[in-house]
Amino acid sequence: MFELYEKTSEACSKITTNTYSTSFSLGIKMIAKDYRWAIYGIYGFVRLADEIVDTFHREDKAELFYKFKADTYEAIEKGISLNPIFQSFQKVARQYNIGKDLIEPFFLSMEADLEQKVYSDDEYDTYIYGSAEVVGLMCLKVFCDGNEAEYQKLKQPARALGAAFQKVNFLRDIKSDVEERGRIYFPNLDLRHFDEDTKQLIIEDVKKDFRNAYSGIQMLPMSCKFGVYTSYIYYLKLLEKIERKHAREILEKRIRVANSEKMALLAKSFFRFKFNVL
Repeated sequence: MFELYEKTSEACSKITTNTYSTSFSLGIKMIAKDYRWAIYGIYGFVRLADEIVDTFHREDKAELFYKFKADTYEAIEKGISLNPIFQSFQKVARQYNIGKDLIEPFFLSMEADLEQKVYSDDEYDTYIYGSAEVVGLMCLKVFCDGNEAEYQKLKQPARALGAAFQKVNFLRDIKSDVEERGRIYFPNLDLRHFDEDTKQLIIEDVKKDFRNAYSGIQMLPMSCKFGVYTSYIYYLKLLEKIERKHAREILEKRIRVANSEKMALLAKSFFRFKFNVL
């Protein structure tokens, strides 16, 4: 039965999400069951593309990436793929009207990671939009489920939340980005002079994104509000931990939120959600 293949494909996207991100997996588990498969489909797709440009060092990454891109569009056009990740994503894209206007900017940012090592202000903004903000918009397409007026109302907060998540990731992963991939995403950043003032400027920018995102979370449909809020709280906690660390420590090790802290955050988030005090 074809339905069995679809379920298997969706399971592959779920496994990919759970394997690569415990934080996002936790948030997805908190949204309505009817929408989880779609968010797993989006995350599995973007995670696989990111892995090509980030970790497939022994392979011809450019060749793999461009094949990945072509196969994505072919899957969406035909409505079928023998690759379970593509099969899952194309179903999401077709059902929730996720078009090339969102997918192409994502590919452009991933393509930049094949070669680009440093970023100007404009290049940084473009990269953030394509690598993170459009992913937030893809998820918003699912959450709004065809309600275009609601989607337009929540677009800017969704973009802000995606940007905040990505910038926190950049701070958390700054050591591996530099040492393993030779990348510096933050524009005009000289790591030889990465001090407390520089760190704080970046953090204040991320806090602004979080503030802009919060109003949108409050307006989300109940089916997804708790899940998105859970991810929001987790990343805010991670930013707080990074802020408490000295600038040099951030360059020396990856800052994490312990699993016990994640569970405590989940309990706190559920309490606030239950009593409508988000």
